[in-house]
Amino acid sequence: MTTHRPGAPLKVALLGAGSVGAQTARQLIERREELSQRIGAPYELIGIAVRRLDAPRDVELPAELFTTDAEGLIDRADIVIELIGGIEPARTWIERALRQGKDVVTANKALLAAHQVEIFQAGREGGAETWYEAAAAAAIPIIRPLQDSLVGDRIQRVLGIVNGSTNYILDRIDTAGITMEEALDEARRLGYLEADPTADIEGHDAAAKATILAGLAFHTHVPREAVHTEGITRLTGEQLVDARRDGFVVKLLAVAERLHAGTPDEAVNVRVYPALVPHDHPLAAVHGGKNAIFVEAMDAGDLMFYGAGAGGVETSSTVLSDFVLAAKRIVRGAPAEFITFDAHLRIADIAEVASSWQITLHVDDQPGVLEQIAAVLARGDVSVRALHQSALEDAQVDGARLVIITHHAPEGVLRRVVALLGDLPAVRSVVGVLRVEGE
Repeated sequence: MTTHRPGAPLKVALLGAGSVGAQTARQLIERREELSQRIGAPYELIGIAVRRLDAPRDVELPAELFTTDAEGLIDRADIVIELIGGIEPARTWIERALRQGKDVVTANKALLAAHQVEIFQAGREGGAETWYEAAAAAAIPIIRPLQDSLVGDRIQRVLGIVNGSTNYILDRIDTAGITMEEALDEARRLGYLEADPTADIEGHDAAAKATILAGLAFHTHVPREAVHTEGITRLTGEQLVDARRDGFVVKLLAVAERLHAGTPDEAVNVRVYPALVPHDHPLAAVHGGKNAIFVEAMDAGDLMFYGAGAGGVETSSTVLSDFVLAAKRIVRGAPAEFITFDAHLRIADIAEVASSWQITLHVDDQPGVLEQIAAVLARGDVSVRALHQSALEDAQVDGARLVIITHHAPEGVLRRVVALLGDLPAVRSVVGVLRVEGE
């Protein structure tokens, strides 16, 4: 554990000078006096480790701060702020700092999702704490509410819009009536998507954040590979139009849920997929690139945390908050606090989750089709709460479109029913399925 000598400045090392890193460095320099007062001791930014000294920066910073010797910088620091992202070398550098007893502030969701157990163990070995509020929802404070404010409660479910890029895309389709391709192009032009948007549109970014949130909410480690993950690329315009007609909005949701609560078989399921959210649910009103996390707790009831889920300035705000708290802990000489996954709840497969489904089919327009479909649903013990039939939009094709909304049934049962529907001779294709969340 780092000890502080009264009057001596805390030495701060920053790893990375990208969008978030550059903004963090700027504020550490410009607000040094203000933040030092909040900490109760002075601090000094002793260096910024980067891959290339001559790379263009978003913010003009003192050239003498830059170095390519990250490990040497870590060894001289009291606090390390890691903002390079990715798995390596970030993991090696973070664990080096923690084992030396130096608190680490990070926004690295991918690393924490994959290696949080090992990182927290390195902290225990060194008596140092990991601070990662910015890793789950950028500027939205959600880590500390789950870790501290709700620690005495029993959380039942966490629903989150935790990827601003996909929320922007789906919101534009819903509110402007544009196509998926048009929304994707618009998001690229505005900088919402990286050159390779796979992590966003295929749900991987949201799944990493869901892993972090689930661990805190349920005191159980959920491996990233246990998170069922679907993106938005298979959504069709038909599904989005049907959602509006039926009183829903489509959102890419990260869901962490306690199953079989109060029984010996209590478990946790974590999943990411596009889902139908009722228009009157608070998450339906989250527009543009904003994020929101809806927490359902046994005693506190329903809580929602809303704000910016991305952006250099916005994320740096949360990084600085973690830095101030870490520095105050060191100045006070307080012991580090460690995350424990001591509930050891079983990780449930998505097949155990019960939900309503919207099933969209293209079928032959002929007598008896509805009876065949009803028979398949009845054999699966799946009841229908709504059904819509319309002609296919292509006037040259003789057929019909059926949209079925079911009552609640286990995921495994609904999957089997959809597979059987797809095998019916009168069913030309299963256009897609969407789950309903938030009812």
